Amino acid sequence: MVDIAHQTTTRRPIQSRKLSVSFRLRQRMVIRPSSRKGTNEASACRSRAMVDLPARSTTTTTTTKEGSRPRRQPTKKKKRRKKRIDSRRQQQQHTVLKNPNELETWRVYGIDVDPDTLGVPSLSLSLSSTTKKTKGDDILPTELLYLTPPVLSALVSRLRIKSEPATITPLQRDGSSSSSISSSNDVDEVEDDTTVLPLLPPQLKDARVVRRSLDARRRKGAPPKYTYVIDITLTKESAQQIRLAHQPGRTERMTTTKKKNKPPKISSGNEINEELESEESTSKSKSNSKPKILIVGAGPAGLFCALSLASSGLFTPILLERGQAVEARGKSIGALINRRDIDPNSNFSFGEGGAGTWSDGKLTTRIGRNSGPVRYVLETLVKYGAPERILVEGAPHLGTDNLVRLLRNMRQDLRAMGGEIHFGARVDKFHIEDGTIKGVDAICTPSKERSRTKKYGEERKESSTTSQEEEEEEETTKTFWGDAVVLATGHSARDVYYELHKSGVELEAKGFAVGFRIEHPQSLINEIQYGKDWGGRVFTRKSSTDTVNKEHFAKNGDSVSHTGTLPVASYRLATNEAWDGTENRGAYSFCQCPGGQIVPSSTEHGELCINGMSFSKRDSIWANSAMVVTVSPDDPILEKYRLTHGTLAGLEFQRDMERKAYDLGGGGMRAPVQRLTDFVNGKVSESESVPSSSYRLGVTSAACHDIYPQPLYNALVHAITHNFDKQMPGFLCDQALLHGVETRTSSPVRVLRDSTTLQASGVDNMFPSGEGAGFAGGIVSAAVDGLLVANAIKTKYVAHDDSPLFNDVDKVSVGFDY
Repeated sequence: MVDIAHQTTTRRPIQSRKLSVSFRLRQRMVIRPSSRKGTNEASACRSRAMVDLPARSTTTTTTTKEGSRPRRQPTKKKKRRKKRIDSRRQQQQHTVLKNPNELETWRVYGIDVDPDTLGVPSLSLSLSSTTKKTKGDDILPTELLYLTPPVLSALVSRLRIKSEPATITPLQRDGSSSSSISSSNDVDEVEDDTTVLPLLPPQLKDARVVRRSLDARRRKGAPPKYTYVIDITLTKESAQQIRLAHQPGRTERMTTTKKKNKPPKISSGNEINEELESEESTSKSKSNSKPKILIVGAGPAGLFCALSLASSGLFTPILLERGQAVEARGKSIGALINRRDIDPNSNFSFGEGGAGTWSDGKLTTRIGRNSGPVRYVLETLVKYGAPERILVEGAPHLGTDNLVRLLRNMRQDLRAMGGEIHFGARVDKFHIEDGTIKGVDAICTPSKERSRTKKYGEERKESSTTSQEEEEEEETTKTFWGDAVVLATGHSARDVYYELHKSGVELEAKGFAVGFRIEHPQSLINEIQYGKDWGGRVFTRKSSTDTVNKEHFAKNGDSVSHTGTLPVASYRLATNEAWDGTENRGAYSFCQCPGGQIVPSSTEHGELCINGMSFSKRDSIWANSAMVVTVSPDDPILEKYRLTHGTLAGLEFQRDMERKAYDLGGGGMRAPVQRLTDFVNGKVSESESVPSSSYRLGVTSAACHDIYPQPLYNALVHAITHNFDKQMPGFLCDQALLHGVETRTSSPVRVLRDSTTLQASGVDNMFPSGEGAGFAGGIVSAAVDGLLVANAIKTKYVAHDDSPLFNDVDKVSVGFDY
């Protein structure tokens, strides 16, 4: 007898459930007829039988050609979405614009261009010295020179603009469109004031390159490419026709901004001489009534602060620079390189322009390229002689040769506006009474400077002008009194920190970084960054350097042929996971100089510190960069220095490491070196195996791994082996040469200042500024901080701030820390 209750509760076997599910799925399937030959009639009948089976699907199929997949009808959800999109497009097309012919500016990001399409001329665009002059000796704006036909073609493709070549209009020299039409694209000039560069489609009224950068990350084997950011001007009607939409990071509508501050006007040489002669008597009386602002240090912070104050016409800036003018400073550097004779006050670190004058001249900053102050600094540099390409390039740099020229122009214009400059004036005492600074004492030495007026006057003149202290034959101490003091010394002015500490000015220890400088052959860096197929297309226009690069890639076999050219490769490495045996530290590359050389940046006898520099063309066969590890203010390795020096422990640590490096090198400013592979393994390199070096004062194979405390060595080795060599395969090699030591990446001390008034804490009328005071890190950020301090001085004495330059910039953002 069968148990009915047990029978009803018993589930079907798993196999039977699978079969039933499979059967239901087959019912819903639509079998595609087989297209293979020899299909028998029975299989065709089975296919037709299964197609006729009832299905539960809500969608239906349409009949298609035999052998193709049946097309499914769209669902209700897709139909509703398509209907909404169509209705929205119809509304946009039929929307009546209030001012259809009103012009508006849009910024288009991420326009990628293959270097092969640019060809060889792409190299000339990156060099200001090779810009082509048109009639009247007018140089075309850089933003137009970069807008070549391949770039314009990529822009038109990105905007999906379709236009006939015959309707395209040429751009004039000033960037506006011309009514004259050129029938040939290879015509250089149409009229006297019209230059055919790019040919714009009728929808665009103007187009200018805002930024150009090289993307060599080679993601998934992708070749290097140039990426452009372009501003286009068009009517509202045209913007609607090509369906421009505001999408941050892709296409953005530019809002109207307030009238921006223009860089100070540069006078001509004749105007300067006429003003000095005609107003010599009245200028003294006027200058006496103006507040005198003493500015200690003629680096970027001090120079831009002085220019801002002088251009306002309300102040008399007095620059006190311990070093010499760039002409005399060059002679001091020549004596150091050729005779190993170091001048403690005029060298690679001290002098007009600061330490950045003899460096790579990088103009990158963390503040932001599009911020008002940064743009103002770049435009001011261009006004004084810097190449216009720095306004467009994504990673601009000046080079030592360009910096020397524009510093002369700044000096001459500052004096024409009523400012004073005293070279050879080393400040060694601060007069502080009742919490207010009144003046400073400076030890003044004779100084000479050469004045060149070719840029400003009609005739070339070279003469020696005597400074305020030249008539003195020996060192003299002179007191300068002023209404305020701007402290804009560099991070190498250690004696100033000791004097500030002695005078009771509040200081605090801050983080810094120390390490070494590593040098590779530039051809090897080209191969690592660009690959074997593109590394051979690097050209510097220096025959010896280009020959070395070609020979390097010839050893590796024939590479893929390319017609485009690339600049010398650079790199940037960083990690926060450099294990020192106890904890993780930060490690990173610093001041990377492609096509550069290593130079001594010491300021005292018996100490050795090195730095990197390069000229504007970057045409050396070497590439160098500092590899440093972070040191925090409360770091255990500084404990013994804190016991005796307190807040200034970081300074003493730096000096101690520099003395060790000097002794390891054998004296005479020789640098201790070690192959990078030997440094990682902790052994001294054999002298015969040491690669060539760009350091001109000589190198000595030594145990560089014994210079720093063990935790810093461990962290640097871990970063190189576990991070940097993985980010750049081939970075750790026998050709890499490590030089000691790099200690002056930033100041280890910060002068405390009020966040609102920017005055030093506890000292009225003292304004710390720039990299030495601990509020900047680089040329641009130091210049911005100098402008910020000048703005604070104007607010204090004029009782109102009429400059909108810093309205959208947080004062704290100018600061820089590790």
